Amino acid sequence: MRGFATALALSLLAACSGARLEGGVYRAAGVAFRVGEVPASWRALDVSGARVAFRDDAAGATTFVNARCGEPGDDAPLVALTQHLFFLLTDRQVDEQGVVPFDGREALHTRMRARLDGVPKAYDVYVLKKDGCVYDLVQIAEPERAERARPAFEAFARGFRALGDEK
Repeated sequence: MRGFATALALSLLAACSGARLEGGVYRAAGVAFRVGEVPASWRALDVSGARVAFRDDAAGATTFVNARCGEPGDDAPLVALTQHLFFLLTDRQVDEQGVVPFDGREALHTRMRARLDGVPKAYDVYVLKKDGCVYDLVQIAEPERAERARPAFEAFARGFRALGDEK
């Protein structure tokens, strides 16, 4: 499940440590990307299943990016890749979903409310396929504070760039 179950659990985590993000750029074997501004209020989390992750305690939100390249099934349509992310959620209610321009390609942007293990959460997700990789940019927030968390996530996500040949 692309490690998403672990990443969804981020909203419940309290432990933190340094993410592998330097100067807004993440690099690992076979994948590299840049993210937008990381607000000072976000603290880095080190979590299995996410390339980079942050918690904004004041806004009640967790943000993470996952990326994988060359995996079987990565050629699936954006809708299928997005639905796969929400497999473990119940009481799903999509508030908004559509294809948007993103890093020179199209991404599927989804805002929804759902429950994870019975706990209501608000999800803001971008799924992008580019240069043989799939990128998931996700924010999970407490529903009553999702609007407060959204602007920082939008700036973070809109600054995303796959670095392609710079890997």
